[in-house]
Amino acid sequence: MTGAISAILPAEEISNGQYRKQVFAITNNSGYEGKEATFAFEIFEKAGAEKSKIDNFNKFNSVGDVVDVSYEIRCNENKGRYFTSLSAWKVFRAEGQATEAPDAALEEDAPF
Repeated sequence: MTGAISAILPAEEISNGQYRKQVFAITNNSGYEGKEATFAFEIFEKAGAEKSKIDNFNKFNSVGDVVDVSYEIRCNENKGRYFTSLSAWKVFRAEGQATEAPDAALEEDAPF
């Protein structure tokens, strides 16, 4: 999915500090009849990871950048309630966008 980064929230520790999570949002015109739509993505990593995906994301991206996001849709159940999230596993500058930094911003080995 391609869009402009509209928000980058601060990273937070979850599961008693075992994992880190950061949420960012992109906006594009893929909504109904071409209307603007916003999508929130999550980046997860183990706390203390040698190669930090979150740090790389923050190093190479900022609000306003146009990016291509590769993601998977995840659904989790907790006490009979279901939660759906968009889990980003790769983020690159959108093709044709001028950049001074390398394109690679986030890559993860798939957990499966």
